Formats: sequence, C-alpha cells, structure tokens
Amino acid sequence: MENNRNFFITIALSVMILALWQYFYVLPRSEAQREAARIEEQRAAEQKKAAEGANPGTAGTPQPQGAVPGAAGSIAVTAASRDQALAKTNRVKIDTPSLEGSINLTGARLDDLKLKHYTETVDKNSPKIQLLNPAELSTGYFAELGYIGNTDTGTVPDGATVWKVDGNATLTSSTPVTLTFTNEKGLIFKRSFKLDDDYMFDIVDTVENPGQKPVSLFNYGRVTRFDKPAIASTYVLHEGLIGATPENGLMEHKYADMEKSKQYKPAISTEGWLGITDKYWAVTLIPAKNQPFQPTFSFSDNGRPSYQSDFMSNAITVDAGKSVTVESQLFAGAKEVRIINAYAENRNIFLFDRLIDWGWFRFITKPMFWLIDTLYKFLGNFGLAILATTVVVKAIFFPLANKSYASMAKMKKVQPKMLEIREKYADDKMKQQQAMMELYKTEKINPLAGCWPVALQIPVFFSLYKVLYITIEMRHAPFFGWIQDLAAPDPTSIFNLFGLLPFAPPAFLPHMGVWAVVMGITMFLQMRMNPAPPDPTQAMIFNWMPIIFTFMMGSFPAGLVIYWAWNNTLSILQQGVIMKRQGAKIELWDNLIALFRKKPSPAE
Repeated sequence: MENNRNFFITIALSVMILALWQYFYVLPRSEAQREAARIEEQRAAEQKKAAEGANPGTAGTPQPQGAVPGAAGSIAVTAASRDQALAKTNRVKIDTPSLEGSINLTGARLDDLKLKHYTETVDKNSPKIQLLNPAELSTGYFAELGYIGNTDTGTVPDGATVWKVDGNATLTSSTPVTLTFTNEKGLIFKRSFKLDDDYMFDIVDTVENPGQKPVSLFNYGRVTRFDKPAIASTYVLHEGLIGATPENGLMEHKYADMEKSKQYKPAISTEGWLGITDKYWAVTLIPAKNQPFQPTFSFSDNGRPSYQSDFMSNAITVDAGKSVTVESQLFAGAKEVRIINAYAENRNIFLFDRLIDWGWFRFITKPMFWLIDTLYKFLGNFGLAILATTVVVKAIFFPLANKSYASMAKMKKVQPKMLEIREKYADDKMKQQQAMMELYKTEKINPLAGCWPVALQIPVFFSLYKVLYITIEMRHAPFFGWIQDLAAPDPTSIFNLFGLLPFAPPAFLPHMGVWAVVMGITMFLQMRMNPAPPDPTQAMIFNWMPIIFTFMMGSFPAGLVIYWAWNNTLSILQQGVIMKRQGAKIELWDNLIALFRKKPSPAE
C-alpha cells in the first residue's frame, strides 16, 4: 500500500474539489438564506420602530401618498418590436464612447441602452448587447428616479410624467442634458444628466418652491426588470438583486429566492447602492449620501412577473421661496474590473467593488486576476497570460514542490527496503508500522510529501475557474486557432473527429474537445511517472482516471483546460528532472511499454 499512497492522495484531493465547492459555496449560502428567513419578522419589527423615530413624517410631516411604483402592478406588453416601443415616446439621444441609446422623456426613464464594445457572440457582426429595454417589451428592463408627494405638493414626477428638454437634446460625455417639469402648484423640477466615458450617470435633481409655504416630498429610485437570464441559478456566481449598505453589508437575492420571499426590506441607511446584476452587466442606483433612505428588494407576479430593487428617501422639505438639490448616481454597463474598482475608490461608493462576485476566496481570486491581467498587458493574449501565470505560480511554489518531488524520489529508491520490512513483519502490523516510520526518519522522507503538488493546484484551480467564469475581460477573449473564447468550452468535439466529419454531435453526448483530450493525455503521462499499482482494482482506477477527468473537463472553460494541460506538462518536466537528480528511476517509459505489452495467459 505504501507504493500507492500518492495515488490515493491524488484521488482524494480530486474529490475534495467537489467537496470544498459544496462546503464553501453551497452550504454557506443556503444557511445564510435560512437565517435571513428566520430573522425577517424580527428585522421588520425593528425597522418599523427605527423608521418611526427617523422618519420626519411621524412628527407631523405629511406622509407619502403611495409607495414606490412597481409593487402594485405591472406594465403590459404592448409592443411587437423594440423599434416600435421606442417610437411611442419622445426621447433624448445618448451617444458616448461606451454607450448608445436614449432617455425616455416620459418618466425621464432610462430604458434604451446598448453597449458599444460588447456583442452577443464572438462574431464581429453580432448584435450589440442590449442592456436596457422599454417596459412594453417582454424583455423590459429600466431604471427610473421620481418623487412621491402629497396633497400639498400636487403632482410630482413619476413614471408617467412628460418632461421637456432644456437646450441640448443629445447626451454625450461632454454635453449634459437638462429636463424640466412644472406642476399645477408651481413646483419646478429640474433634472440634469451627466455621463462619463464609461457607464456612470450623474443625476442632479433640483426642486424649486416659489409658493408661500414649505412642502415635503419623498425621492425614490428603482431598477425594474420583467425577465431574467435563461441560466440565472448557479453557485459559481450571483445573478439577481443586489445592494450594499454599511448597516446591512452586501445583500444578494437570487431571482428564485425573491420569487419565494416576495419582498425584503433591510435596515434604513444613509449611503450605499442597489440594483440588479447579471454575470457581466449590471444596473445600480447610488442614492444621495447623508439622506436616509429605505432600500427594498421585491418580486411581483401581479399580472406580469417583475423584479425590482428600489429605495425611498425620508421626507425632503423644500421651504417657501427656496430650492433643494438631490444628487444621485446610476451605473449601467459592463462590470469591467478596472472601471468598477475606480468607481468604488474615486467616488467612495461602499463595497461597490463587490458588484463583481469574486466569491468567498476573493483574497486568492482577485490577485489571480491581477496577475493574469498584468501579464496580458505584456503578452497581448489572455491565453498566453494564463500559460505565463502557470509558470509564475509554479515558480512561487517551486521550493515546496521541489521538496515534495525529492521526497517522492527518495521513497522510490527505498522501495526494496520497504518490501523487506513488509515481508519481515507480515504478521505484526504494529512492528511493521514502527519499522516504516524508523526508515522514514533515517532516510529523511516525508510519506505525505506527494500530496503537496496536487494540493497546491486546488486553490489555483478554483481561483482561475472563478476568474474565467465571472470576469468580462475573459469573455470572448481568443487564444489561437479554433479557441475564440477562453471563457467558453472548446467548440470542437471528439465525436465528429474535431470537425473533420460534417455533422454536429447530438446534445446528449458529453462535450469533449481537442484541449480536453490534450489535458487527458498529459494527466495520463503524469500518472505514469509512478509505478503501476499491483492491485488489479487500483490499476483499473489508475487507468480510467484520466479518461474520466477528460470527460469532466470537456464542458469547462477552454482557458481552464489549457491551464490544466500546461500545468500537467510542467509537472511532468519538473518531476522528471528532480527524480533524475535524486537517482530515482523514472517509471514513465516502462509503464508505457508495459501498457502495450502482451500479457501472459493464466496457463503460461
């Protein structure tokens, strides 16, 4: 059994990948969801009490007449096409280096937005990503700011208000746009939109009160979506409703969770953000700082299912003859790491960098991305950057791996002594174990050293998989040849001879491309560096493991499979060099020859 120790360690650590995934991803989030459900009633009661003390309305200020729009009903699907929906209302054009679209003058609603730098597929002629769409479409998805008033304020801007354009009618990164609305009681509302070169809108609302008495009103904002991604439930990353405040921390609510709970109201806050996030895109509102607001996440199935993240501020009082300004921000675009980090730091937005789901192992994942991205800037190809990253990681852990492989080589050299001990103490397991430990001590061998080269791959494997899966920088990133998207599986298949046969393999067949086969071969060669297990069952597992892993890895991102194949290749070279230096026999060639050698029959 001693000869097979490293083999069993390899199997155990491979299985640990799934076990750790369950433990660190599935279990914590399930427990968090159960805990949130358990304390929901308690939180609601505490929040109600806090609101009564914090909301000026309880001290005599008029209360809002109504709630944030969205929860009480849904907009019907009335447009057959996107162009038809856009043509129904007057609009202000948006044209910046990163975005194109328009602002709907009805509601001053942002419901038409395309991302100039991103397409639906790797095809250059593929349509651009449509991030936001009018509510009249089945794919309706929009962001809106407005007010809730009372009898003193009269009509205040909401989703039905028709605004007028003041001056310039095109929003660019150098030319802001101002909209105006005056209600029947003389209140003047002005809304200014500014947009940078990337994805952040700065929205400045001004309310002027020319009347003879003060008025109070409530500012709200909402991100509403009527559909959801086709694949939106995965433990690898969060997609759905999201937000963060100092009082509540990071708040994540998947679509399926909201469909069950219907609504979640965390504690009132004075800073933070909320919205809806996809794998690569997001739309979030950042309310005005130092103005208390109530965040809410909800799902409504009243006529038409809808998901919504919204906030409502405490009462804002506008004295007679005075004006009040409310400054908020809206992010709508791609979750590029550089841009998100810059917004979080330069604009001091609480936990905004967590809009990218780095996961529980972000202390490993973020440095991994930084290393790959830095190497990409020098090499110009993310595939080459992954290969270079593997070399860097190997170099960092070289001293530890070197000791591990050296210890493994020593174990091969003392195998005759180990067999002698087994034969000598075959009937006394206690003495056999003591003699083995004494041999290890004399020869300075660590019997568990073989686990380290495999164990070190686990955190690297997880972090690289996370980087490939969640970062938009890896989306549609090409390598060479047929790999045009490192974040997607290898498009070739062994079942049509990697494209040589003119047919597409049936969907029920497992996906296995060229790089998965290459990875399987390198894994097979690496395992053949060690002596073959004497036990037939162990030998069968030993032979089938590379094949099983080849099929398993076939559906993984191509970048991850390329990394694994390259890592195996480096490990083979490293182990071979160290074993040669230690004078240990390299079993690779003998094992390969034995594999194809004709075995004698039992009669022989």
